[in-house]
Amino acid sequence: MIKQLFTSAVLAGLVAGIFAAALQLIFVVPLLIEGETFEQGLVVHFTTVENGTIETPVGNPDVMAQLPRHVGTLAMNMVVYTGFAFLMVVGFGIAQRAGHSVNGRSGLIWGLAGFLAVNLAPAVGLAPELPGTIAADMFARQMWWLGTVLASIAGIASIAFVRAPWGMITGAALLAAPHVIGAPVLDTYYGIAPPELASHFAARALAVAAASWAVLGATAGWLWCRSA
Repeated sequence: MIKQLFTSAVLAGLVAGIFAAALQLIFVVPLLIEGETFEQGLVVHFTTVENGTIETPVGNPDVMAQLPRHVGTLAMNMVVYTGFAFLMVVGFGIAQRAGHSVNGRSGLIWGLAGFLAVNLAPAVGLAPELPGTIAADMFARQMWWLGTVLASIAGIASIAFVRAPWGMITGAALLAAPHVIGAPVLDTYYGIAPPELASHFAARALAVAAASWAVLGATAGWLWCRSA
């Protein structure tokens, strides 16, 4: 069991980490770099002139000029997704002992559930933030994010594995609780980066996370099934 857990987690984490880093470098990092130019004041969203207001043209950041940063992105993704993979395969082991089968297909469902708990549910209250976006107190946001992730995991597990009717009710309540409480937000909206760029960044970040979790779950489930 230990060898099965370790092998599945490490290999799945490396595959998903490389996949996630590739998607981020193509779709997310260019927007991140562009957002930083607004945050640092190198580019401004609007500049005033005598006859009104004009928008500064959007630049085309040189992604390949930041190779050390990209290597760091790859390394961080491999570490993060390997950690997620270990948590997932521990869940595989518990589910298997309870009589549930684990394979590539069911692993894909586990991966999508992980995306829901770790990325999508918190994003309902706190969307992925582009540099130059003004936000509420960081500690308060971190605590809300952590509570939302834990409540979402518990809620999904209750719905998926508790056969009694109260499992569905409890799970739904846990999923809804953080959003009923509400995420910490500012009293007004303002920021440095263009809102169009921020929304594009948030959408791409969530899409990449969904694809990466799907790859992680399917790969981990397939490896788990084969190593068994």
